[in-house]
Amino acid sequence: MKKIILILAFCLTLIPSFADEYENARYEHLFEEKNALNNQAIITDNGNVICKGNVIKAVFECKFKSECHHAGDDIDFIIQDAIYTKEGTLLIPRNSKLCATIVKIKKQKMPNKNARVYFHFKGLETPDGCVYEISAKPNTKDNSLKEGPWMTAGKLTLSTLGLGIIGAGAGTGFAFIPNPAKLGVGFAIGIPVGCGVGLIAGLITPGLKYHAKAGEEICIVLCDNLILDKQCEECY
Repeated sequence: MKKIILILAFCLTLIPSFADEYENARYEHLFEEKNALNNQAIITDNGNVICKGNVIKAVFECKFKSECHHAGDDIDFIIQDAIYTKEGTLLIPRNSKLCATIVKIKKQKMPNKNARVYFHFKGLETPDGCVYEISAKPNTKDNSLKEGPWMTAGKLTLSTLGLGIIGAGAGTGFAFIPNPAKLGVGFAIGIPVGCGVGLIAGLITPGLKYHAKAGEEICIVLCDNLILDKQCEECY
């Protein structure tokens, strides 16, 4: 038992203390973002650290189409607004650039499954040329980017209305053949049938590709501490 205690004591002496690594360290707090697991930052004389679990907002630098890219492609994002702590410390200046690599693209498929794009964010470059390593991913349920429920609902609505109009026209045409007085009956039959077929067609067709406009905003979550040393690296 004594030997175990001595070994543990020796191992503890090998671990550098927090004060040795970070001079005059103190905790500050980022403005809380939705679904963030953390909002702490470590402020030191040697540099700052944005803790794992914080959420950062960024925008696409250029428009993005999932069908035009492949796994391994690099995509650039921009942090448009400077990131400060609540206490007033600047952590990341505005117009800093994030570099992300496409890890995987799941193409859209039946029935009505939207395409999904998985990114790994690996580099952060500030306007003054400092470059830092970063490990982050989209802050979504499965860490992918895809078209939202409103776009999917819009696809189903267009399909339903489109075939509903065709059904209405067909029903009206059939009503005119025997008797123009049956016009209302034609509408009553054609519209529900067309809409029903349209809804079914919308549900069983492939989902949407993922498209994003330049300037479209996303949120990313840090997978590890983001260390912003005063002596920045030259490249990532």
